[in-house]
Amino acid sequence: MKRTLILAVTTMLTLPAHAITVLTSVKPIQMIVSELTQGISQPDVLLQSNASPHDYALRPSDVKNIASADLVIWYGHDLEPFLEKVIAERPNTLTLSKIPGLALRAYDSEHNHGHNGHDHGTHDPHFWLGVEPVKQVATVIAHQLAEVDPINADKYNANLTQFEQQLKQTDAEIKQQLAPIQDKGYFVFHDAYGYFEEHYGMNKLGRFTVTPDRKPGAKTLIHIRQELASGDVACVFSEPQFTPAVVESVLRGSEVTNGTLDPLGSDIEVQSGSYFELLRNMANSFSQCLGKK
Repeated sequence: MKRTLILAVTTMLTLPAHAITVLTSVKPIQMIVSELTQGISQPDVLLQSNASPHDYALRPSDVKNIASADLVIWYGHDLEPFLEKVIAERPNTLTLSKIPGLALRAYDSEHNHGHNGHDHGTHDPHFWLGVEPVKQVATVIAHQLAEVDPINADKYNANLTQFEQQLKQTDAEIKQQLAPIQDKGYFVFHDAYGYFEEHYGMNKLGRFTVTPDRKPGAKTLIHIRQELASGDVACVFSEPQFTPAVVESVLRGSEVTNGTLDPLGSDIEVQSGSYFELLRNMANSFSQCLGKK
């Protein structure tokens, strides 16, 4: 009996500590968290690659996953309004938009006006495309992970240091890559790339729509067609999450190149380095389309 008890205790002591369950709302946040949990656990995600947070509806399985997670990480109301009621009273939830002093980009006056009963907030929620807010977010997430899972605190801190070093290196490479095309004008489908564009000094001429759930008006489309005819536009970018029919109709008869920007990294497998692949893919999309003219 004693021998059995000793063996049982020894086995328990040699087993790895229970990895915490981390649930993220969207793929780019999952990518960032994944870099910080390397060697410890793999975060889950609510929205699959082909889904957009702008029009998502929770399923019963989503609610179950939220309830069972040790930590839920989301941006906040302006990006994932469908989550608000479910996690309003939930403990161990990290709302990134509430991080004190987070370097968020303010929207212009056009974006600030609510439409169809929806208010999209005053600041751009696509923080993951900005180097400065990502640094802040990664630090807060690493500290939160260490608080929820103190056994692995040293690992989270080491992963954060590695993340910051890789972010600095990737940033320097992208600056060099995009420098030759900074003056090339282009249009995007919706206002999702401001952090990236401002940081790297890109020359965005406009967008089709403020947010994907708002169809571009006739005046906007006429203005874009006029710009395309001027010869100052090198590229028009669409997105894989949304039907590019309106983009195709505007480009019809034009010699302007059509490119694709994917703010969610739909085709990227979440693993070590995937967040930096998202940034490099964004840079490649810009350079490939804008470099043609």
